[in-house]
Amino acid sequence: MVISYASRLLAALSVATAVAMTGSSPAQASAVGTTPVRTFEYSVGGVTMKVPTGCMFTHVVRGEGKKITYQNAGVDCGFVAALGSGFCNWRIDFTYADTNNKTYRTSRGKTHSECKIDPMRNNSPQTLPRYGKACAHLYVNGVRRVSQCHHITK
Repeated sequence: MVISYASRLLAALSVATAVAMTGSSPAQASAVGTTPVRTFEYSVGGVTMKVPTGCMFTHVVRGEGKKITYQNAGVDCGFVAALGSGFCNWRIDFTYADTNNKTYRTSRGKTHSECKIDPMRNNSPQTLPRYGKACAHLYVNGVRRVSQCHHITK
């Protein structure tokens, strides 16, 4: 089981390195980006929860131009982080902004009260009214903890 998490983390780190080296990813066919989740603490029912280093937030977009045929975002944790309690009271939102960085659409996810080590959400296919960017955001206990975006270009 740890090998599975470790191999997914290694793959996510490889993607993150490639994305960092190439800059923004245009979503003309497909784009995958990964961002590390920073260590943080939060309180649930008076109990302090800690998310340690070792989790990555990945956002996948498939489509062409302004048409998105598939979109998914989720967290993978490896090593010590994979053994933790995970993320409680979490949700994943998808937002869409124009080229002036003005958000014009938000697909707000359901808040999940259970704790999960690997929260994930798919979004429905859609056609965007304008070019700009598509982002995924992970909220834990109502606080945005990490985001990952892709530029949507011609």
